[in-house]
Amino acid sequence: MKSLILSLMVSSTLAAAPAIVIRNATVLTVTKGTYTGSVVIQDGKIIAAGETVMAPPGAQIVDGTGKYVMPGIIDCHSHIAADSINEGAVSVSSMVGIEDVLNPEDIAIYRALAGGVTTANILHGSANSIGGKCTVIKLRWGKDAHDIIFEGALPGIKFALGENPKRAGNANGFQQNANLRYPATRMGVEDVIREAFTDAKAYRQEWNDYNAKIAKGEVAIPPRRDLKLEPLVEVLEGKRLVHAHCYRQDEILMLLRVADEFNFKIRTLQHVLEGYKVAKEIAAHGAGASTFSDWWDYKMEAADAIPYNAAIMMKKGILVSLNSDSAELMRHLNDEAAKTMKYGGLTETEALSTITINPAKQLMIDNRVGSIEVGKDADLAIFDKHPLSNYAKVEKVYIDGQLYFDREKDLSERPGHEQEKKSLIEKEKEQLKKAGPGARRPT
Repeated sequence: MKSLILSLMVSSTLAAAPAIVIRNATVLTVTKGTYTGSVVIQDGKIIAAGETVMAPPGAQIVDGTGKYVMPGIIDCHSHIAADSINEGAVSVSSMVGIEDVLNPEDIAIYRALAGGVTTANILHGSANSIGGKCTVIKLRWGKDAHDIIFEGALPGIKFALGENPKRAGNANGFQQNANLRYPATRMGVEDVIREAFTDAKAYRQEWNDYNAKIAKGEVAIPPRRDLKLEPLVEVLEGKRLVHAHCYRQDEILMLLRVADEFNFKIRTLQHVLEGYKVAKEIAAHGAGASTFSDWWDYKMEAADAIPYNAAIMMKKGILVSLNSDSAELMRHLNDEAAKTMKYGGLTETEALSTITINPAKQLMIDNRVGSIEVGKDADLAIFDKHPLSNYAKVEKVYIDGQLYFDREKDLSERPGHEQEKKSLIEKEKEQLKKAGPGARRPT
């Protein structure tokens, strides 16, 4: 009863929260055009948006004169907020999951907020042909590990092709002191993926046979649960999205063929730097592409990358997004999107779509985020200049209608934080001095 009363009190408080009206701003909706007007937020949702809207009684007014409002940026490939991203001892590690190692105190969350990012797909690394289970998060800085998870988002899984998963088994690779691990070649990577899904199909059939016997009223012993194969069965049944690290055209085609063979879809090809070479085949399969704007030639697999890749794939009918794969690049994905206008001639709206509605569609959360539309989550970023200008700075970021980043507040609090830091350092020095020579630093 006590918990029920508390829940009702919280619900009442949330319902009573005043509306927020961002007024007189240039609103970049991405899907519904651009206008000068207002966006109204209440109870975590966008309840009105247009050139002329009525402000609810008692609403908080945010002056957007000269400002630009856009949907919160979505990063389809990130590794922030995770204490561990690779289980390199095996090549199929689908039994592990990012959700179990989320670190909500990672400062990269706050720094990404300062770049206008509100949602990110947190992936495992690329040490495995089939890696672990992915988790989509909202950058709710200050919340715990459970509360940063994007509730209702479909789960994903990370695949990887090429140099990264194969070199772990090579004595000349980056794990020279580790036990050698299969695969050690690109052919072996394909074999690992095919064998894993062959096992998953057999495992699914065992459970189907068992459930059929139970339905008939027969006595049957259930199959032994296999936590490695269960996520792969979800892939076969369309319940888990595949995000596959890849670079070269031959491996892209290989993975598409394997997916077709086992009748599942690759949701996104990640990085996909040679995607422009096989764009027709990618589009035919229905895979999306989440790529870099202009990273190339940083290793042999990236030697044929070009900055026109995103635009070419988009014009060939592929759903394209830009990702960071980097806590630093994540802070200026708006600048990365702008590069697609120079390299490929995308329009402003097309460029913005690569960091908003397109990754939302790839993650199948576009009913909630990715554009400014009535009924969607109030995940918004306010810039002082057009977001596609490299002079633009983020001033405020809202997630679910709550203010999670305020540039003015951040700047005003910095002197106090610096003073507190100095005081703590001095306090530590005094403790060490009192403890005498040879004392360990306090932990």
